[in-house]
Amino acid sequence: MYKKNTFLAIIPARGGSKRLLNKNKKKFNDKPLINWSINAAKKSKYIDSIIVSSDDDEILSIAENQDVDILKRPSFLANDTSSTEDTLIYTLEKIEDSFDFLLVLQPTSPLRTSLDIDQAIEMLMEKKGNSVVSVCKEKHSSFLYNTLPESGLMDNFNSESLRKKKEQDIEVNYRLNGAIYIIKISNFVLNKTLIPNKTYAYKMDITRSIDIDTMYDFVCAEAIMRSKKL
Repeated sequence: MYKKNTFLAIIPARGGSKRLLNKNKKKFNDKPLINWSINAAKKSKYIDSIIVSSDDDEILSIAENQDVDILKRPSFLANDTSSTEDTLIYTLEKIEDSFDFLLVLQPTSPLRTSLDIDQAIEMLMEKKGNSVVSVCKEKHSSFLYNTLPESGLMDNFNSESLRKKKEQDIEVNYRLNGAIYIIKISNFVLNKTLIPNKTYAYKMDITRSIDIDTMYDFVCAEAIMRSKKL
């Protein structure tokens, strides 16, 4: 609880994954990947309740052993076309207790910390917004990005105006990093989106912003975690 508001954290963890098989229960620095998000939520000063939602019995068993609540989702909410929002609505309809705010903590963001969670909650209360979403700086500026024709010819890759600029003078780009979503439950139920009007950005360092989707992401995140331990 924070400033008389209650907070429910939902960790949505599908069993299936195409690019990295069984990633949510894959051992990440000697613990199942999902455990890192569970532990960050448990260390938060403000989260009142934690639910792991999954279609996978093994993931639910791992979560139950971490002393958090679990909810098995039906198969139609665990395929490639089902949305996170649908899973969240299903979960909110199934629980008996009511809360003021919902946090969504993807299990694929193991480098997100309890301090990130608490600071994001504090920001939301300070800004009096409807939602806070975590972002990070894009590694490279838009100066270095463009599409390519099939031939690979780069004649129009950069505009003349961009070529005359130094990279450090170009505006910084930010992207969603998938680590933290916090929203008023009443707003979410009404609008069915995690990024409604009056959403504020919680900025995270890129080293804590890896969203594991591939083996490359997994190896990079493990290396960062080990370097922090050292």
